[in-house]
Amino acid sequence: MDANPAPFLYPLEHSKILHLVRHAQGTHNVAGEKDHNALLSPEYFDAHLSPLGWQQVGNLRKQVHASGQLRRIDLVITSPLCRAMQTATQVFCGISSLKCPPIVAAELCRERLGVHPCDKRRTISENRSRFPTIDFSLIESDEDILWKTDARETDEEIAARGLEFMSWLWTRPEKEIAIVTHHRFLQHTLNALANDCHPSVKNKMCKKFGNCELRSMVIVDKEKGKHGV
Repeated sequence: MDANPAPFLYPLEHSKILHLVRHAQGTHNVAGEKDHNALLSPEYFDAHLSPLGWQQVGNLRKQVHASGQLRRIDLVITSPLCRAMQTATQVFCGISSLKCPPIVAAELCRERLGVHPCDKRRTISENRSRFPTIDFSLIESDEDILWKTDARETDEEIAARGLEFMSWLWTRPEKEIAIVTHHRFLQHTLNALANDCHPSVKNKMCKKFGNCELRSMVIVDKEKGKHGV
């Protein structure tokens, strides 16, 4: 008897294709690699992309255009932090916005909340003027009321937020979605979703994302209200 797990099928309408992207390198990444305490500096408030980050964005933009992925993507969801929005708009729109999929900002896919100024967002009023191609209508508060000076979000809280995000994602009508987000959000969300996967699959899914790395996955509605990647 073959001990290997058997392949399984799901109806196409019970699945979505997700293109998960970690933002390109930010100025805080450069500083944090030299001294982790630099992440506490107000200098890196809502950090923007570094020169290398902009190069990474250009390379990924060429990749998604050449592969035909851009034509298939119905929606781009981005964290409302500057480095993620810069990555989303430049990779999936680039020079012209005429052939861009819609881009929506969502608080649920932000980086770990609290303490680090680089993870605090600007006001939505300012972001609307800086990123006119992004739809901010899902964000209710102009000010960042989620980020706290003295409280850092726990691993468990990030994972719970990630699962909430995935449940919300399932209510969307779009079938192929790109998500531009952050290292810790991806790490803890994917670890939570991959609990019932074979270890070899889980290791591949959950290995650390590089800056501006894109991985494509399928999310499946195994049971009503339960999802797996």
